Amino acid sequence: MPIDSYKDLVVWQQAMDLAVAAYGLTRNWPKDELYGLTAQVRRAASSVPANIAEGYGRENRGSYQQFLRIAQGSLKELETHLLIAQRVGIVPTEATAELMADSESVGKLLRLLIRKLADE
Repeated sequence: MPIDSYKDLVVWQQAMDLAVAAYGLTRNWPKDELYGLTAQVRRAASSVPANIAEGYGRENRGSYQQFLRIAQGSLKELETHLLIAQRVGIVPTEATAELMADSESVGKLLRLLIRKLADE
């Protein structure tokens, strides 16, 4: 299938699903965390597909790779915020397991895409 848009990228699609899942997970977190961990999880999660899209739109391989690396950083930030939420007792490990697995999948796709762009 040809890639006509960033929306055609499987990595962007999975990153979007991850962001939606992060919003769902944080929906019932304590209200006193609204501007704390809740906001940070949501911002990091939404940053991943946003940076993939922005890099694609730059139409320059170097810029694209840089934005994909920024997306990777946001992914690790998301994982860290989820682990902090577990450690402080906001959310049980079981509740974040699927998001962590999805994050790992998106990370693998990002690494593959970065390597592919470097090889071209």
